[in-house]
Amino acid sequence: MKYILLDIGNTETKIFYYHKKFLKKILIKSSLITEKKLKTKLGFIIKKKIKINYVICCSVVPKLTKKISNFFYKTLKLKIKEIKTFELEKFIKIKINKKQVGSDRIANAIAVNHKKNHIVIDFGTATTFDVIIRNQYYGGLISPGINLSLETLFLKASLINPISLKKIKTVVGKNTKNAVRSGFFWGYIGLINKIIELIIKKNKKNFKIILTGGLAHLFQNSLDYKVEVNKELTMFGLLKIAENE
Repeated sequence: MKYILLDIGNTETKIFYYHKKFLKKILIKSSLITEKKLKTKLGFIIKKKIKINYVICCSVVPKLTKKISNFFYKTLKLKIKEIKTFELEKFIKIKINKKQVGSDRIANAIAVNHKKNHIVIDFGTATTFDVIIRNQYYGGLISPGINLSLETLFLKASLINPISLKKIKTVVGKNTKNAVRSGFFWGYIGLINKIIELIIKKNKKNFKIILTGGLAHLFQNSLDYKVEVNKELTMFGLLKIAENE
């Protein structure tokens, strides 16, 4: 079976081509997606007339989903299926209103091993925390995304120049650049540690903690808890749905 899996986000869109294994990964900045760009990026499928069995997506950007769906139908005669249109109860029991949960977060929850309890932390446009107890999704938290917060700071504070975020050993910065780096790095470590602590305290259970998303690696060895990094967790959730349809 051959699948195209899409994770359509506010900042970037990931497209994976899968046949027995992940064969190709395409990243496109969501604001730059056009029909021409999609034709270029997916040219290997169009030119070779590869038969695709399913195109499955999770999306938090409805307008962009419509644009991409139109492209797939017009160019490849393929209909995109958004994961919320599937019978998700086959994969996980959602204990809250699924309309109030982003599809990417549901995909992450489906991807994990349902014999264990999990906290999934996704570093995207927002930083999200999701609680999965065995095969049940209980909800989570949404906090400001790291890069979005950085960009807002640079935009609003005229004397602070853009910097890239990286690990920093120093807590007290001796200049503006290091003060910002320290504030964001140690500030988010404090936020993440505290939220994990509160989730564990509230549920009185042990949890496996998985970090995913673009900045997951930054915090891998810096938290008070043992964590696992899986940057493509969302795609594995989409794949699990595709393989069981």
